[in-house]
Amino acid sequence: KKVAKKSVKKVIPRWRYYLVMLGLASLPVLVTGKIAQLQVMPNEERGVDFLQTQGDVRAIREEVIPAYRGLITDRNGEPLAVSTPVITLIANPKYMQTAAAEADLERLAAAMDISLAALKARLKHYRNKSFMRLARQISPAEAEKILSLRIPGVSGQQEYKRFYPAGEVTAQLVGITDIKDQGREGMELAYDSWLTGEPGSKKVMKDRAGRIIKDISLVKPASPGEALRLSIDLRVQYAAYRALKASVKKHQAKSGSVVVLDIETGEVLAMANQPSFNPNDLSNLKSAATRNRAITDQMEPGSTVKPFTLLAALESGKFAADTKVDTSPGYLRVTYKTFVDPKNYGVLDLAGILTKSSQVGTTKVALALDPDATRGMFERVGFGEPIGSGFPGEIVGELPGHRSWDPVTQATFAFGYGLSASSLQMARAYSVLANDGLRREISLVALDEPPESIRVVDAGITQDVRQMLQAAAGASGTGKRASIDGYSVGGKTGTLHKVKAGGGYDEDRYMSVFAGLSPVDNPRLVTIVVIDEPQDGDYFGGLVAAPVFSEVTGNALRLLQVTPDQLDGDRTIASLRALQKKRGDS
Repeated sequence: KKVAKKSVKKVIPRWRYYLVMLGLASLPVLVTGKIAQLQVMPNEERGVDFLQTQGDVRAIREEVIPAYRGLITDRNGEPLAVSTPVITLIANPKYMQTAAAEADLERLAAAMDISLAALKARLKHYRNKSFMRLARQISPAEAEKILSLRIPGVSGQQEYKRFYPAGEVTAQLVGITDIKDQGREGMELAYDSWLTGEPGSKKVMKDRAGRIIKDISLVKPASPGEALRLSIDLRVQYAAYRALKASVKKHQAKSGSVVVLDIETGEVLAMANQPSFNPNDLSNLKSAATRNRAITDQMEPGSTVKPFTLLAALESGKFAADTKVDTSPGYLRVTYKTFVDPKNYGVLDLAGILTKSSQVGTTKVALALDPDATRGMFERVGFGEPIGSGFPGEIVGELPGHRSWDPVTQATFAFGYGLSASSLQMARAYSVLANDGLRREISLVALDEPPESIRVVDAGITQDVRQMLQAAAGASGTGKRASIDGYSVGGKTGTLHKVKAGGGYDEDRYMSVFAGLSPVDNPRLVTIVVIDEPQDGDYFGGLVAAPVFSEVTGNALRLLQVTPDQLDGDRTIASLRALQKKRGDS
């Protein structure tokens, strides 16, 4: 007998239903409360402070603000060294491994003008690092082309790069900086602390790729470096450089230097050297080309110091300007050495000895003097003493003293052998002659007012020696090719045998030198020209160095608008016509 099953309907208690609904409704509240607790409550462990700190660590950085390096100019404000903004492209190789696609790398390689394989090889080499330089110090325009591609992991860093408007004309004097914009050579190195600014810093927010997305705050502003105004006149510097380069090339010389000194202030108006280099492109730089030879190289000055021997002779009272010396028969035996003139000059006064550069005459004068008096004169005009320019590698030179002087040493010392000096030291010594016996220290930096001077020689005898130098640079002197239209010139040639490596003198290697001043009666400029090892057959100072003096000093006098002192008679007409021809006047 079938029995029908009765269905039973289960009824959920109402209280249980409300409990479940209450639990579900409270979940969002609990989640919201926990989020609020973490993000709002300051003292909660791993709360808002922790999260904020962790976010800042990952996104906020302190960036260095590079400082602008001080400007270097000539005395008239013409720029010689300028810092220009550049961009260094950097990458995060570790991040780029996951974030940069193959197409990104292809675009980056194409924009950088390198092969994809080369780019991948560099990224692989730095794959475990988060920093790598892609390109150093490129122009902002070039950098923008690459940054605009927005390659993951690639960003830019602002820096400064030095640019030298005068190029190789002032290269050795101004010097260069390294990749970090720190002084490496020349005045850039000598005045590095003066020129270097103080970097600043700022807080920025960066994205994961390392790009700055927001400037947050300035921590410290950058302080630019101080400007440096050099003593050189760029117009005179160009004239000196042009004439020196042409002479070195013409005579196939090893090197050369020119110094032009302003007598009124002791400032160096030009300092040129050969060979030179392009400071804006150091890819093929040779270390020898960076030497400022006028300051760092020394030489035995040879016959160019004879005027100072005559100063000592006049000061001793044993000689007067018109004292006669018999140089016959053209040679003189002194113990173990014979001093020879090119020919028998016979009887000469002191001006004649200087004009003919007579070794016999100079030797007789020197042997009549106390050798310590001659050495003392050399010391007073600055030989054997530093210039004090602060220039890196400045040489002091040598001025030896002897307890006892044998006659040969006494004679050779008097005409420039056995001592050494730089071109700049020679310029300082000649400035004493030009400045009526006053010694004024030399400056490579422009001065607001002339430095103090001290008297080291009587004015009268320096004027006498200047007249002798004028004769030496005259029509019958060894320095006649130093003449300048419209201006009187005084100067002395030097043809120096170079010292051998093992000692003694080389008979086939010379230095050609001319040291002079102009105008003679009221000098404004002293110029020293040194041509090292001319190879084309001419090597005498009067043939090789004197013409450079004429061109450089003549141009400098005209640029400085120094009044000509020899405009009289036929010479007036000839000089004016020569000036008109040079200027292209009708």
